[in-house]
Amino acid sequence: MNLYNTLTGKKEEFNPLEKGHVKIYVCGPTVYNYAHIGNLSSYIRWDILRRIFEYNGYKINEVMNLTDVDDKTIRDSQKHKTTLKEFTQKYTKLFFKDLQKLNIKKAEVYPKATDHIQEMVEIVQKLMKKGIAYKAQDGIYFDISKFSSYGKLAKLDKKGLKVGASNRVKLDEYDKENAQDFVLWKFWDKSDGDVFWDPSTWLGTNTEIEKGRPGWHIECSAMSSKYLGQPFDIHTGGVDLIFPHHENEIAQSEGAYGKKFVNYWIHAEHLLVDSAKMSKSKHNFYILSDIIKKGFDPISFRYLVFSSHYKSKLNFTWKSLESAENALTKLRDQVLHLRTKKHKNGKTIKIYQKKFLSAINNDMNTPEALAVVWELIKSDERDSDKYATLIDFDKVLGFKLDGIKSEKVSEDILNKLSKMDKARSVKDFNTADKLRAEIEKNGYKVLNTKDGSRVEKI
Repeated sequence: MNLYNTLTGKKEEFNPLEKGHVKIYVCGPTVYNYAHIGNLSSYIRWDILRRIFEYNGYKINEVMNLTDVDDKTIRDSQKHKTTLKEFTQKYTKLFFKDLQKLNIKKAEVYPKATDHIQEMVEIVQKLMKKGIAYKAQDGIYFDISKFSSYGKLAKLDKKGLKVGASNRVKLDEYDKENAQDFVLWKFWDKSDGDVFWDPSTWLGTNTEIEKGRPGWHIECSAMSSKYLGQPFDIHTGGVDLIFPHHENEIAQSEGAYGKKFVNYWIHAEHLLVDSAKMSKSKHNFYILSDIIKKGFDPISFRYLVFSSHYKSKLNFTWKSLESAENALTKLRDQVLHLRTKKHKNGKTIKIYQKKFLSAINNDMNTPEALAVVWELIKSDERDSDKYATLIDFDKVLGFKLDGIKSEKVSEDILNKLSKMDKARSVKDFNTADKLRAEIEKNGYKVLNTKDGSRVEKI
């Protein structure tokens, strides 16, 4: 299996740290609002990656964090005059509902940032003891000049790095063009309201880490190391997270523990809407419920994402979603027709399995894998074997092909179909044509296969 590693800038063969196991960390949502379709497209990508590993026989340990304390969660919970916990719990539940609708498999662990404050403070302490972090008036900062390989993920020009106390940033999100000393722990101020933790309650009053809250970047370092160890195999996220978030994760984690953080960094490209960046001001900002309200099946959005490569920008339009839904409907219709009682004992077709596996193992080439699906459907293979192979592929596709409910065809139509086949077998084509016309008049199309005739609703 080959994957493009952002850290090395090339496609590499995947070699797990532990044979037969893969440890994956997925940068999860900040639960202050609905996840938009750009966020969800990334989570579909990482679900596909998980499924590919499972298809290859790996055991998975996937961790997806939930950021439930940062500038935005505090700001918006205060706007809504509710507690931080109540506010973030609401959007956490809505997020999980979206994952379920998109048939995204559950991660093994969904750690919340607020449940791991002590682990974050522990990393801050280590960095301070090593002289890599320093105390300022408003918090504890990471000194990027003390970490020699800072910028290796984002390929930053070290000559342009802004270092020193005059170039600090306290905000969780800031100018992504400039590297600056970043906050690890923010000391409490009035704008935080009742959101703070006091490390002195477990460290003692002599600690330099005053009451406050963590910076955004330290949260992922703490949660990933707790549940996956260090190093672990794969860290995923969107390309917008490469800098500063993932760059800072590396600096904190490797600075604190003195060893490699992650072996493979996998990043998905942006989702565009009508060829433009999604923005509420441009009125092209959508969430999953917008798709559902327009009558689309959420799995159609999954199909659309699957049809594009994760390293290419996906341009979402309502027309492209409609095309994806039409293709998905056609695929499901094909599966329904293949799924009959006499076709239950089919065998997977090795040549198509090999082609499919080759595609998905080549840096998650999902468009090529989808092409193999349609090649199989159009092939002359036995219906029973086609069905078995498609259900096997759905372990990666996630299109719920095995659970499709068939529309019941009336006994009258089925009897006419049987008589039509008998008439054809004795070369009574006049009678066969009349029966076909009657069937089609009732809204069905007759399809002839080597396993016999079948009908499809027009």
